[in-house]
Amino acid sequence: MINWELSLVVRFPFGPLFRALIASIAASFRSRAALQLEILALRHQIGVLQRSVKRPKLTPADRLLWAWLCTVWEDWRSGVFILKAATVIGWQRKGFRLFWTWKIRRGKPGRPPVPKEVRELIRTMSRENLLWGAPPIYGELLKLGIEIGETSVSKYLVRHRKPPSQTWRTFLNNHVKSRVSVDFFVVPTIRFQILYVFLVLAHDRRRVIHFAVTAHPTAEWTAQQMR
Repeated sequence: MINWELSLVVRFPFGPLFRALIASIAASFRSRAALQLEILALRHQIGVLQRSVKRPKLTPADRLLWAWLCTVWEDWRSGVFILKAATVIGWQRKGFRLFWTWKIRRGKPGRPPVPKEVRELIRTMSRENLLWGAPPIYGELLKLGIEIGETSVSKYLVRHRKPPSQTWRTFLNNHVKSRVSVDFFVVPTIRFQILYVFLVLAHDRRRVIHFAVTAHPTAEWTAQQMR
């Protein structure tokens, strides 16, 4: 049986991938003991190669074989010796990306390009009508018999510059003289009584504008202090 396998390999030298396929077919005719001994010998040789070879060279056919094995063999990680499992997964992902890139390029083209005249018309309408957005311009183009999507119209609108808004610090600096802080705080007395202090503080000079003290701060009392 071994001689038959070797004769096939000699007659049809199609590379290591084909030889591995022939070896797997021939292995189905061997006994279980012979297969276990061959596996032991192969694992020993792989161990020797791992100690002597730093980085084995793999062909594209080898990468294709391992990318296929990791999809059909559940326990494929246990058989990886000369490379890392993450490398095999990377090959599979790369092949998946290449497949979808090829499929997209062969598919139908996407959205047709907008003619230059229509783009200029959209910009002119947007420039002359500052309050118009995409829906009004889209409706006007449909009245003219121009078939275009509303999203395409919004893509070619003229972006008008808005005046810069003032920062929070600028707002505080501009209105600091007219802003006050209103708050309550408590003061315990020597007789273990709690007094509530109502305070109004100006922001510009940090001065007290008004304060009042009470032991019972009701809503009517607070409204009176606000007035």
